[in-house]
Amino acid sequence: MGAYNVYTGKLGETAVPTAAQLGLEPPRFCAQCGRRMVVQVRPDGWRAHCSRHGHLDSADVEPRR
Repeated sequence: MGAYNVYTGKLGETAVPTAAQLGLEPPRFCAQCGRRMVVQVRPDGWRAHCSRHGHLDSADVEPRR
C-alpha cells in the first residue's frame, strides 16, 4: 500500500475507523498521493478513482466473503 491513510488522507497515520474495520466504509483518499478520490458505492462493493493514479475496486482488494 502507500504512505497515506486511505480513510483520513494523512501521511503515515495508521488509524482505521470502526466502520472500515467492519467493511462498511470504502477508502476515501488515495494511498499513493493522499488526494480525495471519487467513490461509487455499489450493492456488491465499491469503486474509487484517483485523478492521478486511476481506479481501485473492492473486488481487487478485499477478500471474498
